[in-house]
Amino acid sequence: MDKQLIAERFAKARESYPREARAQQQIAKFMATLLRAAFTGREADSVLEVGCGTGIFSRMLLSILHPKELWLNDLCPEMKDSLHDLLQPGAPARFLPGDAEEIDFPAGLQLIASCSTLQWFSQPASFFAKCHRALASDGMLAFSTFGPHNLHEIRSITGNGLHYPTLDDLCRMLSPHFRLLHTEEDIIPLAFPTPVDVLKHLRQTGITGTEKRMWTRSRLNGFCDTYASRFSCKEGVALTYHPIYIIATKQ
Repeated sequence: MDKQLIAERFAKARESYPREARAQQQIAKFMATLLRAAFTGREADSVLEVGCGTGIFSRMLLSILHPKELWLNDLCPEMKDSLHDLLQPGAPARFLPGDAEEIDFPAGLQLIASCSTLQWFSQPASFFAKCHRALASDGMLAFSTFGPHNLHEIRSITGNGLHYPTLDDLCRMLSPHFRLLHTEEDIIPLAFPTPVDVLKHLRQTGITGTEKRMWTRSRLNGFCDTYASRFSCKEGVALTYHPIYIIATKQ
């Protein structure tokens, strides 16, 4: 996992991401609904969000949980520029840049939350153990990531893409440290007019972090012809997102 390349791609996309990330916004809204239910009748004074990006989910966390302390972590230090409204003097939010697999976390957290980020991690099982150490005794870990069907159209044509653990894989990684409260997965189909629009969508959301080959004209033409023949739909061509949602409590 080339974290530097991932950071560069997301940094370039930070202006277009809030507009283009339709699936990620839908996922963030559903995660917020799950968390609102999970924290009914209890406090979440100290919260860490891993992979805050441009703050789509961050603003929802503030709205539903009203934490006294909200740590916003992201691999890209440039994301701080997208969080000005959250980082005003006296506000509860603090920016914590760096690789969440490497940096130190604050201790005694009531919640560690993450939306559409963990698929970029090299060692998710080690990350879960790290979260366990940072959480208070009754703390929760809540995250969404993506499953094996995610962007399968792209992977089937280019041979390039992430390795996505299954829901069962993730549950096994969590089991030494957490008790599962909620697990769920879904399929979000998107449609685009043309395969070129699919590529623009991926670039404008920053999720091209594993692609290193150049797009020559012949490669682009071949990609578009294959995509249109395999994945056409009524609105043009299809692209699949496969979100997984997990909420767990420390044990």
